[in-house]
Amino acid sequence: MSSALSGAGSQREQFHIPKHSDGSQQRYFCGNSLGLMPKSAAAAVQNVLSAWAELGVEGHFKGQAPWMPYHELAREGLAAILGAKAIEVVAMNTLSVNLHLMMASFFRPSKSRCKILMEARAFPSDRHAVESQLRWHGLDPAEHLIELSSAPDAVTCLSAAQILEAIHQHGEQLALVLMPGVQYQTGQAFDLKAIANAAHAVGATVGFDLAHAVGNLALSLHDDGADFAVWCSYKYLNSGPGAVAGAFVHERHAHANLPRLQGWWGHQASTRFQMRPEFHATPGAEGWQLSNPPILSMAPLIASLNVFQAVGMQTLRARSVALTQYLFDAIEAEFRQSLDIVTPADPAQRGCQLSLRVRAGRDAGRAAFEALHAQGVVCDWREPDIIRVSPAPLYNTTQDIDGLLAVLRSNQPVGNP
Repeated sequence: MSSALSGAGSQREQFHIPKHSDGSQQRYFCGNSLGLMPKSAAAAVQNVLSAWAELGVEGHFKGQAPWMPYHELAREGLAAILGAKAIEVVAMNTLSVNLHLMMASFFRPSKSRCKILMEARAFPSDRHAVESQLRWHGLDPAEHLIELSSAPDAVTCLSAAQILEAIHQHGEQLALVLMPGVQYQTGQAFDLKAIANAAHAVGATVGFDLAHAVGNLALSLHDDGADFAVWCSYKYLNSGPGAVAGAFVHERHAHANLPRLQGWWGHQASTRFQMRPEFHATPGAEGWQLSNPPILSMAPLIASLNVFQAVGMQTLRARSVALTQYLFDAIEAEFRQSLDIVTPADPAQRGCQLSLRVRAGRDAGRAAFEALHAQGVVCDWREPDIIRVSPAPLYNTTQDIDGLLAVLRSNQPVGNP
């Protein structure tokens, strides 16, 4: 067994592992939907509650972690995970709110350059946001939204060539290219640098939804050169349900006088409390903040970031590649007659998630999925016939995968496709 594989799950004791009905620990492969709770999160939240109880409003300025600069505690950890500079990242809002804020600044359509390119199977929230932004500018999504699909009637992966060709083909009309870091259904990871370079070469801005990439891939956002990125933190960043999200704005825009939807907390801290009507943006991503940060929501994020920083993304990524390959090889060896792996075979084109299409169709797939759940193996179902399995290297082990495989052996999804 490789050293990377033997190290997978070595932070397991730092997380609460949910219990199955028989009292055993679940085989939990659902970090792509909600990451597990770091044990340190409870103390982090309790520290905020204690400060509130003991200090009241003075908690903004006193105590071990005053609330006024509290959001800054997430800055270095996020920068390290995202491969960004500290000035380029901020924890704030939710993913869809941040996407709207970013498009307000970076989608500036002109008469000739007025289209947005995205994938046809984007997460619905992104599709809703893009459509509403187009309509906000008086544009018809049927005409001004370009959606890429490799197979309209099936969940399949896009090729890198297809993406770059579409950017080149529509280049003169493109105002914005918006793509995911990892596609949520297929688990396919995209070449962010190649996409950013292609978009900029035709004069478009480019942004990424990193909901399934942050804390999963070893990212290099600064070097890749995207104009912006957004993410949630409740998946692989393990910060709790509905937790505070984040945004990246490249350093080259740090001091630019970009149009934006302004808020008080985005004003420079040195003059914020002068309460003047003029807005002077904080340089960098923090200049897109609207209101004071949700301290109780940020506490678990900071606790989780500390776990990541203690290990490092390069180490975690190596463990992840080995762990997912262990699962990939087992599925290929034992279940080729019943399961197709939709996710690319090349580890460079995927994160930890494998999307398994059940050949026998939905009914057999649901039966297999429910059998897994009944025996304490927690995965994720996506219509019409896909089981998503995401071994997270912080807390999943080969023993977890062995448990999943054992249940599949006893519940082979068979039937008429």
